[in-house]
This record gives sequence, C-alpha cells and structure tokens, in this order.
Amino acid sequence: MRITIALVLCIAVVATPALAADTPPNVLWITCEDISPNLGCYGDEFAVTPNLDRLAAEGVRYDRAFGIAGVCAVNRSCLATGVYSSSLGSHGMRSFVTLPRHVKCLGEHLRNAGYYCTNNSKTDYNFAVPPDAWDECNGKAHWRGRKPGQPFFAIFNFTCSHESQIRCPQQRYEQHMRGIPRGLWHDPAKVAVPPFHPDVPEVRKDWSRYHDVITAMDRQAGEILRQLQEDGLAENTIVFFYSDHGAGMPRCKKWIYDAGTRVPLIVRFPKRYQHLAPAKPGSAIDRLVSFVDFAPTVLSLVGLEIPDYMQGGAFLGRATASPREYVHLIRTRMAERYDIVRGVHDKRYLYLRNYMPHLTRDQHISYTYQMPTMQVWHQMAVEGKLVGPQRDWFAPTKPLEELYDTENDPYQIHNLAGRPEMEPVLGRMRREHLRWIRQTRDLGLLPEYEMAVRSRGGTQYEMRLDPREYPLERILVAAELTGRGASELPKLIELLGDDDATVRYWACVGMKALGPEARPAEAALASRLADPAENVRIAAADALIAAKSEADVTPVLVEGLRHESEWIRLRAVNVLDGLGAAARPVLPEVKKALRQKSRFGYDRRAMQQLVARLEP
Repeated sequence: MRITIALVLCIAVVATPALAADTPPNVLWITCEDISPNLGCYGDEFAVTPNLDRLAAEGVRYDRAFGIAGVCAVNRSCLATGVYSSSLGSHGMRSFVTLPRHVKCLGEHLRNAGYYCTNNSKTDYNFAVPPDAWDECNGKAHWRGRKPGQPFFAIFNFTCSHESQIRCPQQRYEQHMRGIPRGLWHDPAKVAVPPFHPDVPEVRKDWSRYHDVITAMDRQAGEILRQLQEDGLAENTIVFFYSDHGAGMPRCKKWIYDAGTRVPLIVRFPKRYQHLAPAKPGSAIDRLVSFVDFAPTVLSLVGLEIPDYMQGGAFLGRATASPREYVHLIRTRMAERYDIVRGVHDKRYLYLRNYMPHLTRDQHISYTYQMPTMQVWHQMAVEGKLVGPQRDWFAPTKPLEELYDTENDPYQIHNLAGRPEMEPVLGRMRREHLRWIRQTRDLGLLPEYEMAVRSRGGTQYEMRLDPREYPLERILVAAELTGRGASELPKLIELLGDDDATVRYWACVGMKALGPEARPAEAALASRLADPAENVRIAAADALIAAKSEADVTPVLVEGLRHESEWIRLRAVNVLDGLGAAARPVLPEVKKALRQKSRFGYDRRAMQQLVARLEP
C-alpha cells in the first residue's frame, strides 16, 4: 500500500533525527543559462566569479555533473520530473507532450508536503505547466510570499548568460555589465580559444563576452544569496547552483560533447544540515551526477518518498543511491534540423552513437547562425581556410560511432573508435548505450508526427510502454542498420515491407545513408512513395534523391508541405533544402506553406531559409 507523500513527511519529521522537532530544510535553486564550468572555483583563471567561488568554498563542488542534453527545454523536462525527456517524448527542441497523471513535477510533490514553491520564472518544459506545480511562477516569484515559518523551494533562473546575450547589441550588453569595473571586463586578446574554433577576432570577441556575461550572472547570484542572508534564512536553506547546459557557443550548445552537457554544480549546506553534506566545505566531488538525479535528490534531502517512476537516483540525503557508473545523453531534433545522437559518459570516456551519420554536423540552424563565431567559421570553411578540428566540423558526414578520452582530450577532437586497442572500452560503452535505450524505451527512434499519432487519446510516455504501439526491438534493429554499408541493402529492402511504419521509415533512412549505392533498391523505394505513412513517403523520396534516381518525388514533397502537421512540413522542407537549386520550381508551394499555422515555427524558419537561398 503506497503511503501519501504528506504522510511520509510527517513520519520523517518524527523518525529522522536531523528533522526531529525542527523545520525541514528550505531548498534554493540558483540557475543560469548556457555556461560550462567556467568559474574561478573550477580552476578557470580567466573567470571573475567571486560570489559563486565563495559559495563553492562554503559548500561542495561537483566536477562531473551533466545535463542530459545540450539544450534547455529538453533538460528542463527532465529536471522538472526526474524522467528522461526521451521517455516523456519531450526530446525535441522544442516540442509539446502530455504528462500521464502519475508523473508529477517536483513542485507538486513539495507543495503536497506543505512547501511554498516558487519559480522566477522560466518554465520551457515542453509540456504544459501543471496548475499545482507552483505557488508563484512569474518574474516576481520569491520565497517572501510564503506563510510565516513555511518551508520553501525556490528557483531563480538568470538569463543574462544566455547565448543571445553574447551577440546582443552593445547597449544591451553594457546594461548587463553596468556596475562591473571596466578593469574586470575580459580582454579578447587574452581569451583562450578552443581548438575546434578558428582563432580570429570575431571568435575571440564572442568568447570574451561569454566570460563577461558569466561575471554579470555571478553578481545576480550574489544578490539572491544576500537576500537569503538578510532574511535570516541562510542557516535553514540548502542552496544549489547550476547551469541548464554547457556554453552557448557553436559546437557546444545543442551538442552532447562535454562543452554542451557538462555543467557547474555547487551545493551549500548550512551548519544545521552539514550531516547531509557528502564532504566538508570547500571539497570537490567526483561522483557522476545527471539532471535526472536532481528531483529525487531534493525529495531525499527533505525526507520525502521518491516515486517509482523517477528514473534517476538521489545523490544526497537519506535515500542516497549508489554512485552511478554512467550518465546518458540525448540529441534529437534541434530547432529546424533533424538528427539523432545518443551518448554514454563514464568518468573518463565519452561514447556517441550517430543514428544519422550521413548528416553533417554543420546543420544550418538559423538561431546558431546569428552568432558571429558561426558566421565567420562558416565563411572560412567556404574559403578553404580551416584546418584540423575546425575543418572537420564541416565534413559532409559523421562517424557511426565516436569515442573520446575526456581526460587526455578535454575538447573531444580525437576519435578513438577505430583503434583496435580501444575495442574493449568501445564495446562496453556500446552495450551500455543499447541497454539504456531498452530500459528507458527511448522514444527518439520514432518520428515526431508518428509519436503523436500513436499516442492519440493517451500520452507519449504511456504509449512507449505498449509493445504493440511501440515495437522498440524491431525498430531498433532497423535503425541500427543505418550507416553500416551496402552489405545491409538486402535487409533494408526486406524491411521496406514491414507492417510497422517506423520500421519502414528507418529502412528508407538506411538507404538514404547509402546514397548511390542504394540504386539497386530504386523500384522498392519508389513503391514507398505511395506508403500510407507520411514520414515513410518523405523518407523514401529523400532516399531516391540520394540514390540519383530519375523518379519524380516532387508530388510527395509538395504533399508534405501542405500537411496539417508542422513536423511533416518540416520533414519535407528539409529534403527540399538538400536539393539545392533543384528545389527552385517548388518555391511557390513553399511560399504557400509559409502561410499555414505553426505552433513552434521551425518549419517556417526552414522554409524562409530555403526561399532566401534560392530566390534570385
């Protein structure tokens, strides 16, 4: 029989010595956007972060904390629920899913236990904010609105370090830096440029501004800590500081290399709760921590039961789990471009599995291309001025697998996956990756529109548990064939006849990856242009184009542009985008499609890019 959460807290207050006859701890999350561990307390000598350095000296610093993705909304789904976004179906950037009744936000659990819960103010969960998630959720939300003596859980999210603020107009930038002495502004001439970026003035300016907005954010964090002290609450409050993902720079944000997923994490325990700390103040902790662990950790710290559906484990408190051996990372659709990458990280190695290795890393995401670094980097690629890892980013394809020794290769530029001596590590990480996909029933292998269709009348989370709606093993077998060479073509042709649309879709993707080598399958692919599933028809058209077929695929792509779903329209325009000048005759249809309603607008972004590129 399940005990209610409110009752669990009452039991904990009576039975747990730390909370007996005492107020349960408040929990404060100070979060920021788009930074890696570029703080003084992490050894970054270029950083100017006195407030957060002081917090680390008074608390503990986690050196191996990771988001599950390199982008905000996908991570926020996970932070809010303690469930991987790829299990909720909220793994696209951005998307919208429905939560099952039993999956609650962290704030709902805490409010049921009597906590006053506030969020100031970003949500961006990829699902509707439940009405009971927060007492306050706005730009003025503060613990000060609670009843006298009521424990609180408060989040303050600072946006001044966001990617957009690195490239913002000078006036806006100077507003961020107001009150910070000019002598503390970072000199572009002294910034360290990572080896994957070209060392040119535009890049140096962006990286120096990146450090500057971290300084501005540090000042904001210091103000919240001052208010906590001013209100006499510092001795009753456990404070977390972390970033929502890694640096907001190209090749960092949106990707699952360390620069996109490794985050700073500091936790400070007041004297009253030092018994909950993993080490003495000022210590560094090398335990692997994932965002999926945050919700269960807060419940553990305040003495509440951790629901069975949560997929992480507490790293603090009475219910602390055994240290994890791996963290898992996901990359699926990023804005207007489709891709699927999954990652596994242990304390030393990072493994990546590219499920669409035929796609370049330089997928033209319009928001990323607003950054001066991305613009000059791309221009230098066009002019043939790049070498080494800077040039590699623009390669037309990706490796099927990537393996990096992050201790000796902190920027992940030397892929070890092809070295015979690394086969034991590669095999171990590969097995762990497949185990996790099966255990969590990763929904990333389903096209978004197909996921929506199969979950109608229910939720994506629950649909994935039904083997009839989501035959994961069969789909995984098909997906695993992509990028494995022409020897797999007979299997791919056979799978084109499967009764599951997503299996057929992956067969088409596998043939797209083969390019002209898939020409022997031309007739089989052409038959799929009349497939009952929209994603299959478009994927078949894409594969036929790559195979240099003479088949007329234009009607399928025009049909896709006219579809009611923005995700089908986006699939179609991505195929047209790959056609280059050959897509020019379809521009009138693209312009018509621009008039359709779009919830997220990513199909519109891709269409606008296509029109701008092809119009005289």
